[in-house]
Amino acid sequence: MGTTPENSVTGTDFLYPFIDAHEEGAGALLDDLAASARGKAAESARLQQDSLTEWGEQIAEAGRQMAERFCRGGRLYTFGNGGSSTDAATLASLFSRPALGRPVAAWSLAADQAVVTALGNDVGFDLVFSRQIIAHARAQDIAIALSTSGNSDDLMIALAESRARGLLTIGFAGHDGGRMAASEDLDYCITIRSQSIHRIQESHALVGYRLWSAAQAHMAEERRTPPARRQES
Repeated sequence: MGTTPENSVTGTDFLYPFIDAHEEGAGALLDDLAASARGKAAESARLQQDSLTEWGEQIAEAGRQMAERFCRGGRLYTFGNGGSSTDAATLASLFSRPALGRPVAAWSLAADQAVVTALGNDVGFDLVFSRQIIAHARAQDIAIALSTSGNSDDLMIALAESRARGLLTIGFAGHDGGRMAASEDLDYCITIRSQSIHRIQESHALVGYRLWSAAQAHMAEERRTPPARRQES
């Protein structure tokens, strides 16, 4: 039995339910749209501030450890699925091609379509990231996995492989952190306490920027420290 427009949920209802509420005139609709946008922006700003309050010290320490590895020639590998794969690519680009500061070696493991589809076809999608870690990663490298749920099998397998090879492992998760938060394969798990995928990913972007900023600050300090003093410390 089919559904009618009156009892079905359209593609935009979950974002803007008032669009189909038969508003009288464009002015009322525009007011509702503006109010919705302001509400989302306020919620995002609150969540970002709460996340930095909860995780600020861990982000700073993770950034310091990343900087130490970059100074030893370490490389960064980022990975995620769906929207988180584009966030992973953005994060890798921030580290490898920053507008200012020191560029470092960083790659998104979801960026090469040929590699991802070949591995997915030949060995299974759960191994598309771990096989790349096996092929390329060294002990001084860094792995960052991004997931709004924290439960993706391919990420968890890649993180376990990264930990076994001595990489610094960092997870960006959401909700309650899922399997990432409970895993011993992560050195850090930054969990955004929200049920909204949109808000989680917005906060992940801020966390990624703060992580980059912390790493840049420590690398700049390393360059200013005389070699003799580095050996003493």
